Amino acid sequence: MGYKSTRECLRALEARKELITISREVDPYIEAGAIQRRVFQNKGPALVFTNVKGTSFPMAANIFGTMDRARFIFRDTLETLDKLFKLKIDPLLFLKTPWRYLDVLPMLARVMPARTRKGPLLQSQTRMDKLPALVSWPMDGGAYVTLPQVYTENPARPGVMNSNIGMYRVQLTGNDFVLNKEAGLHYQIHRGIGHHHQLAIEKGEPLKVNVFIGGPPAMTLAAVMPLPENVPEMVFAGALAGHRIRMVMAANGLPAPAEADFCISGIIDAAKEKLEGPFGDHLGYYSLKHDFPVLKVQAVHHRLDAVWPFTTVGRPPQEDTVFGTLIHELTHMLIPTVFSGVREVHAVDAAGVHPLLLAVGRESYVPFARERQPQELLTCAMNLLGQSQTSLSKYLIIAACEDDPDISAKRIPAFFNHVLKRLDFSRDLHFITRTTMDTLDYSGISLNQGSKLIMAAAGRVKRELGVKLPQELDPGDEFSQVRFMAPGIMALQGPKNSQQRDSHDPLMSELGKKLDAVNGMEKFPVVVVVDDAGFTTSSWNNFLWVVFTRSDPATDIYGIGEFVNCKHFGASKGIIIDARLKPYHPPVLEDDPEVERKVDSLGQRGGPLYGVI
Repeated sequence: MGYKSTRECLRALEARKELITISREVDPYIEAGAIQRRVFQNKGPALVFTNVKGTSFPMAANIFGTMDRARFIFRDTLETLDKLFKLKIDPLLFLKTPWRYLDVLPMLARVMPARTRKGPLLQSQTRMDKLPALVSWPMDGGAYVTLPQVYTENPARPGVMNSNIGMYRVQLTGNDFVLNKEAGLHYQIHRGIGHHHQLAIEKGEPLKVNVFIGGPPAMTLAAVMPLPENVPEMVFAGALAGHRIRMVMAANGLPAPAEADFCISGIIDAAKEKLEGPFGDHLGYYSLKHDFPVLKVQAVHHRLDAVWPFTTVGRPPQEDTVFGTLIHELTHMLIPTVFSGVREVHAVDAAGVHPLLLAVGRESYVPFARERQPQELLTCAMNLLGQSQTSLSKYLIIAACEDDPDISAKRIPAFFNHVLKRLDFSRDLHFITRTTMDTLDYSGISLNQGSKLIMAAAGRVKRELGVKLPQELDPGDEFSQVRFMAPGIMALQGPKNSQQRDSHDPLMSELGKKLDAVNGMEKFPVVVVVDDAGFTTSSWNNFLWVVFTRSDPATDIYGIGEFVNCKHFGASKGIIIDARLKPYHPPVLEDDPEVERKVDSLGQRGGPLYGVI
């Protein structure tokens, strides 16, 4: 059976020689996070800090730091979950080979949580200023809980079967929050807690909230699992844990896992908001200060041997990348059952997940047509943008599986090559303007608002992609470098962008006219304008991060031979993407050099991380 507590999991990792204990004093202000990120980047072990400055509680990090370790933690149930998902796809499998699925029935008996009156969580209480004050990045607005499991129930229909658990960040200190009495609760759009909060506001009642930290590792993964609205995360946690999750009642009358390490228990006042942030986030930038709900804290429960699990986020890949990969492994076979006609999706981690979604779909609407073009693909794309977490995607590039049976959205260079050969830029660009977008993406016209672009490719090859830059290319004195990125893609280094939100840059329009007159530009249908062409083109990860996190389709795309016909935007030769940093973009995350030198010392001979970093 799966692990019931953080301590139990850590002991197993230690026995497997996948855990290092650091006994020298570690500061939760910047240093702990910097250590965790460095160890993760080096595919190192899990960490336990036993001597944490300012708190008596130990901290644990990098528990899910590699795919091998994540699979090990959930090794008892992953195979059975896989079988359960296969049965959802084809229930007749049970009738065809019932002996292969006998372990599914016992799993279903363990999914419901079990109520109990006592548990380790209720052994003691503390104050929030006694908790580890984790500050991950230099400009963060205060201490944060970075692996929270935020639990709420539907106010109209209370109970675990109408509950939601999400990993919404929780700010413990800083700004105007009253110490020990208030915390900031930042949840983004399209999150399950939003519906519960709305119902509480309509009823004129406060919303009860419990924030769990630690406990069964299955609870942590359940908090980030993109489940359908009618499937409670608590049920998935039980299936993944392989045992019924025992629940006790916290101070506010909501349940909490009996084996959790901590539970911050309180309520959200329907009319109360305060500034939350800044916070170094998973797109690689700071999310700025904005008004978010305030959690009025009633109690902080903890077990006597409590450990504070944490992670840090930043420019991908980070530890949360492992969560995404594991979730994809669990759910990839369900994609066609959720999105009709879609064969594969890939929310690109290197681009910050929501900014770029690659997909492979079916194009069978008019199989007898002499000239195939995207039709069913557009239905697939609208479906992807209409439900689940894929609805937050900003750029959606989708290709027809019939054109190449081996095409995969996971093989990014080959996928781009396939698409760019087939896109008709006069027809296959479909913009959705002034719509909702990811809260953490600041490239749009305001918070939560920007545009989306569908690029759909189907049919014959339409162009040869260039591998040598055109000889006549002269973009003008404003552009200092021209770099080849990949077949059909080039990068220009442009001047600093000074445009305000919701406005075009005339320089980019002029560039489009110049490039339209260059012989051979039809072989380079994608031109990106960036602040540092060398950095951008040095790797695919850099290219994906820069281009898709720093641009809004409607604002920052220009055409090479562009036109607008009956409100449809197209271009005869290709597009220009202005991926420079804009004045309204938040700062890029940067390490503290002094702290990094301190981390370096841990990796020197005789240090606790010698041979690891």
